[in-house]
Amino acid sequence: EITAVVNRCRQLNTGPMLYNAGLAVALTLLPLACSLQATPFGRSLGAGAVRSSVTPVVAFRAGVPAMEIKQSMITMPALSSTMKEGKISSWLMGVGDRVDSGDMVLVVESDKADMDVESYEEGYIAKILVAEGEVAAVGAPVAIIVQNEADIAIVAAGGGSPAAAAPAASAPAAAPAAPPAAATSMSDAAIPVMMPALSSTMKEGKISSWLVGVGDKVEAGDMLLVVESDKADMDVESFDEGYVAKILVAEGEVAQVGSPVALLAPTEAEIAAVAASAGAAPAAAAVPAAAPAAAPAAAAPKPASGGYVSANKMASPAAKKLAKSKGLKWMDIPGTGNFGRVTEDDVLIAAGEPPKKAAAPAPAAPAPAASPAPARVAAPAATPAGGRVVASPFARSLAESKGVDLNSVVGTGPGGRIVAEDIDKAAARGAPAPAAPAAKAGAPVSSGPSPSGVVPMSGMQKAVVKNMAWADNVPTYTVSRQIVTDEFDALYSQLKPKGVTVSALLAKAVGLALAKHPIVNSNYVDGGIKYNPNINVAMAVALPDGGLITPVLKNADSTDIYSLGRSWKDLVSRTMEGKLKPDEYSSGTFTISNLGMFGVSTFVSILPPNTGAILAVAASTPTAVLQKNGMMGMAKVMTVTMTCDHRNIYGADAAKFLKDLAAIIESETQSLLM
Repeated sequence: EITAVVNRCRQLNTGPMLYNAGLAVALTLLPLACSLQATPFGRSLGAGAVRSSVTPVVAFRAGVPAMEIKQSMITMPALSSTMKEGKISSWLMGVGDRVDSGDMVLVVESDKADMDVESYEEGYIAKILVAEGEVAAVGAPVAIIVQNEADIAIVAAGGGSPAAAAPAASAPAAAPAAPPAAATSMSDAAIPVMMPALSSTMKEGKISSWLVGVGDKVEAGDMLLVVESDKADMDVESFDEGYVAKILVAEGEVAQVGSPVALLAPTEAEIAAVAASAGAAPAAAAVPAAAPAAAPAAAAPKPASGGYVSANKMASPAAKKLAKSKGLKWMDIPGTGNFGRVTEDDVLIAAGEPPKKAAAPAPAAPAPAASPAPARVAAPAATPAGGRVVASPFARSLAESKGVDLNSVVGTGPGGRIVAEDIDKAAARGAPAPAAPAAKAGAPVSSGPSPSGVVPMSGMQKAVVKNMAWADNVPTYTVSRQIVTDEFDALYSQLKPKGVTVSALLAKAVGLALAKHPIVNSNYVDGGIKYNPNINVAMAVALPDGGLITPVLKNADSTDIYSLGRSWKDLVSRTMEGKLKPDEYSSGTFTISNLGMFGVSTFVSILPPNTGAILAVAASTPTAVLQKNGMMGMAKVMTVTMTCDHRNIYGADAAKFLKDLAAIIESETQSLLM
């Protein structure tokens, strides 16, 4: 511990006096530190925070205020409702590695399957508390993350590190694994699917769509539903295997975090019993009852994603082990399983070997299967339940987007249910689109009934309201400037065929200007000004169904313009699908709101939380200007208006920033290519 104190003083570049003082304090308080470390309180200090909550810990417990460090824990998650402990199969990162929120850090073997565990915190791996092959209770810390790389040595030397065994014996840590009280009336065989917490601020979630239906077979890792939180739409996967017995929360409804939204049955025979235990079975439950007639069809290989591929890279535990045995990285192998999941056959194909299922078609060679095929198609042709078309929610939305009439599609799912793969096949062979009523000549085309009354807000819209209310308590002001864009427009015309967008060019120009004015890239914090080390430019994007989100182009000042263009296209694409990661829309240090494409002449933007300024960009229009030769001429001019937080950015700072930004856009456009 004395060595760690010495190293820490060296890392902090302290002078000789403080260096010697720190050494003296450590030597004086060493007996107290050792006695405190031996107590249960000392061993458990800083531990017990489930889901990587940040807990400040005083290094060495030696009473040295200058050496207080913050650390967070990676805890053993509950991967299923029955899991009490987990065995660490492998660590994907080691001590000293940089970890970002969302990075996969280890693989855990539960009572169900092997699953990857991601980090909810950013920092550096300082200490691994549970080694590969060892077991830890749910909620117990398995590793320590520190915010500063310089603190790794302190934690590794024993400063602030909890004993791994102490949390395992702590009953409250394993509390989240207990099923909620609401589930007590369910059948003992029921496996609840819970509403997950998709962000640290999420209290409830709205179900956008179910990707499976009653009677569907579910494997661990399969995507079950899409949840709309206060941040974005996210896929939710299953941690258990079984059959969907009952959906408790319908599409469009809201559920509290931790409450059950569906029930799984361990076997197909138990579907009715599990559904009945939670109340009257829904009408859709009658469809699986007729499933035995379609049993031969269900025995076929499970269809792939039907066009839907999850943003999360997944693989079955067997596929991961097989890839490792063949020296392959499963993350690099394209998946053909459900929702893009990597299967064993995918690994075999990547290794240049024949897949296991390749031998299945061989018996069909003598008989072309002409007779079974019509039987399989004709059976579901009869519309179930009084003319009602049975289709998964995703299949319905996919049919609408591809213009396919569901009445013309034959379902191959359980009980004749139409799944996404059926829509893809129908679209490929040119299935008819839904018939539209003929409009009278000269009659105005209606875009649908106008909304009336009070319409509930989406989670995204509520988050926008909350963020806008934040700005009411901030002393803001605005500064405007006109900028000639002729050279900027000419450069864009040259780069557009290469995939560069106006948004990427604006972000690059703003990034270069911010590099000259760090104060504009800062934000006010309680009692001080936070200077951000990176220049991350957020660009406001309006969502089709309401709401606003700000995808971030990171390191806009140092990233080349072509990479920014590719990144922006990828971000916008995933924004519209609701697939952005939290770090991709919440890490901006400066924001741009561009309404120029709508022809607006000028506007003012509201300052987002945790930033110091936002730039409103209006349309570039032909304007009469005084030229350098003293003559009047025409030039394209746009007005930009910057809203600033006066607590850290003064008027002169904003004016100087806009002056340099104008110079880059008007006459230094070649700097955008560097």
